[in-house]
Amino acid sequence: MDGAIAARRKSWWQLLSSEPHRMMFFAGAVHSVAVMAWWLAELLARYGGLYPAPAWSVPSMFVHAYLMIYGFLPFFIFGFLMTVTPNWLSSMQVPRACFVPAALLMAGGVGLIYAGLGAGRLLLAAGVATQLAGWLWGGQGLLRLVAGNKTANTRYAAILLTLLAMGALGSAAFLVWLAGGHYWFQAFALEAGVWFFLLPTFLVVSNRMVPFFSSRILDDYEVYRPAWSVPALLAACVAHGVLELAGARAWLWLVDAPFAVVVAYLAWKWGFPRSFRVHLLAVLHISLAVLAAALLLYVVQDVSEFAGAAAPFGLAPQHLLAIGYFGAMMMGMVSRVSLGHSGRPLVADRVTWWCYLGVLLTAALRVAAELAPVGGTRSALMMAAAALWLCAFALWTWRYLPMYVTPRVDVR
Repeated sequence: MDGAIAARRKSWWQLLSSEPHRMMFFAGAVHSVAVMAWWLAELLARYGGLYPAPAWSVPSMFVHAYLMIYGFLPFFIFGFLMTVTPNWLSSMQVPRACFVPAALLMAGGVGLIYAGLGAGRLLLAAGVATQLAGWLWGGQGLLRLVAGNKTANTRYAAILLTLLAMGALGSAAFLVWLAGGHYWFQAFALEAGVWFFLLPTFLVVSNRMVPFFSSRILDDYEVYRPAWSVPALLAACVAHGVLELAGARAWLWLVDAPFAVVVAYLAWKWGFPRSFRVHLLAVLHISLAVLAAALLLYVVQDVSEFAGAAAPFGLAPQHLLAIGYFGAMMMGMVSRVSLGHSGRPLVADRVTWWCYLGVLLTAALRVAAELAPVGGTRSALMMAAAALWLCAFALWTWRYLPMYVTPRVDVR
């Protein structure tokens, strides 16, 4: 009773800064709206002609890609890892001295990036450097938990820490480009961010958590987690990224074809056909199916380039991967963690479900834009996709943001 009274008396800041998932998810949720609000404003100027397009300090498409890869999803990745790693390792919790400065530096860095778009390249670089400092501060806190720990789950934590380090390397490469480095650093940052950081991170977490969550919900469920799955998935990600950076796109089909088969196989073995009766589980399984579809688009694209033909899908595979897998899987996973850690039932209400479907529709619209002829239709579809993302994440943020600044509902 005394604990419940004390929890209710805490200020919003005390509650927000009491657990790593609260701070990181709060910042990520706010940025999920801000990042697309800025991009939609840019598209409305560039293609809608509603007002003159601003003169940014660097090309907006590069900053858009950077913010989506390094400025949006990492908040949720850090919040998730800082929450589950102590449980995996049966260790102490991540201290406030780790996650509070990390979250504030990362959020402050993102704010400086937006300011630097208009104020100049130097301020933009300062934003990336500040964000990277927060990234490294949070990473060293997680490293302290993993170092010397030899439980059965240490391997997962060590792999994810390595992938976080690859993300920091990509962010640092973007900073070098901003500071006047060769264009290669910018290209490396964006390719490495997807293939050496985000995709392997999401796949390793999916390999760990999707069978686990499914086993808690589906009857007579047999956890399928073969020893070869993580090495095979990581190898495919790295091989694709290396071929992209080497300019050997004609040979990507040798990697992407088996990659797509493996992902589709795992999605099936993990219970995709049985997941639909429980929405909070279905969102994870559907996201994996979308990943398989994105990889199939990559394969068709790869084969076309191998045959010397023009790429038929443009940037469609990249956007289906980024929106339909990263964005949708993130929403599903973070919704589940947020509900559980706020003391609420693990049930996706109508708001959560429709927001998730909105993200999937956003992916479909963005793919359709790549398939449409260059001109008004393509521009309209791109703006519609950005507007739908903004609506879906704004509604989702409205639903989940209060959970991070209020006491658990099961505290009486």
